[in-house]
Parts: sequence; structure tokens; C-alpha cells
Amino acid sequence: MTRMLPKLLAASALLALTACGETSTSWDRELGSEVDKGQFGNATMNNTLIQTGEMSYTVALAERFAAEVPDTINFAFNSSELSDEARAILQKQANFIRQFPEVRFRVFGHTDKVGSNGYNQRLGLRRAKAAVAYLTSLGISRSRLEAVVSYGETRPLIATNEAEVRNRRTVTEVSGFVKSHPLVLNGKYAAIIWRDYVQSGVRPHDGNAADGEGNGGG
Repeated sequence: MTRMLPKLLAASALLALTACGETSTSWDRELGSEVDKGQFGNATMNNTLIQTGEMSYTVALAERFAAEVPDTINFAFNSSELSDEARAILQKQANFIRQFPEVRFRVFGHTDKVGSNGYNQRLGLRRAKAAVAYLTSLGISRSRLEAVVSYGETRPLIATNEAEVRNRRTVTEVSGFVKSHPLVLNGKYAAIIWRDYVQSGVRPHDGNAADGEGNGGG
């Protein structure tokens, strides 16, 4: 019986591993299989960004942008017109963006859920384009505004089917570095992030305006 004990234990372990393999990662799968989810090269790209410092400094700059500058502007119902408050916020964004000619930004357009999906997709894009146009009028190169994206009504801040001003917005975010810039090519990401950094306080975001009424999309 003593001689059979190791065999029984081994058999039990094999059965347990087999059962686990049905509900989780197989124990004999090759190393790195969970890292690569089928998108070839993502793991290598991510490692390169981290090792060169670009990933961490992009995140650091994004956090600084969100802390120092209001990243969101809001719109009246069924409108892509910029209010005076929205222009004032975009001016603050432009002042920040000018400090970092090596950095790209992306503007996302959103709507509330009033109106059709297709209409709101187009309305979100018009709002994003309005924000980008105003930023470029303030001297920001259009090439640095990497993309204008519309999420329409698909990503509301407030879960409601009613008209909601907080859902009618554009959001500006840091998206990465301009690859052709000499500082970036030299790998001086720390110098980029902390250059001219003389304020450490967090500035509160402006409040939202009251809801508007109208027809069409949100």
C-alpha cells in the first residue's frame, strides 16, 4: 500500500490539473501565451515603451494635464456651438499644450441619449471638430491633435435617457509623443514632462452649465 501512495497522489494531481485546464489557463501552455492575446507585437511594443520611459512619462503628463487644466467642455442641447465658458476652458488647454511641443493630444466628442445613434455620432464629431478648430485658432498645430473621435451617446457620464448636460461634452486627453521631435528621439522624456513645472497645486474643474432644451440629438 505504501508503494502505491505516490502513484495515487500523482494521479490525483493530474486529474486536478486536467479539471483546472477546463476552466482556466492550461498549465502546460507556452510562456507568454497570456501576454499575447492574438494582437501580434503588442507585448514587445509595451515593453519597449516602458523600458525607454515613454509609457510612464505619457501617463505622468496625462495625469498632470487632468490635474492642472479642465479637460472637458459642455454644450447646449443639440448644439456644437462653443459657449464663452467652453472657449475659456479651451484657452487654458491651449496654454498647457503650448508648453509641450513634443506631445500629441486627442479630442473625444460625446452626446446625451436623446436622438438616434447615427445622429448623435455625427453630433459628437461636430463637437470634437469645433473644439479642435478653436484650439488651432489659438495657435496649436492641427498635426498635434492626433485624432478627432466621436463616441456619440455610447459613453455617458450619467446613465439617463433624458437630456443631460454632463453627457454633452468633449474631452481632451494626452495621446502620446511626436516621434519626429529631437528631444523624443534622444529619449529625454523626463525633461519633457518636468520642464517648466513650477506649480504643484490641483486646479478644480469648472462646474457644469444648466441643461438646454431643443430638438434633434443630445
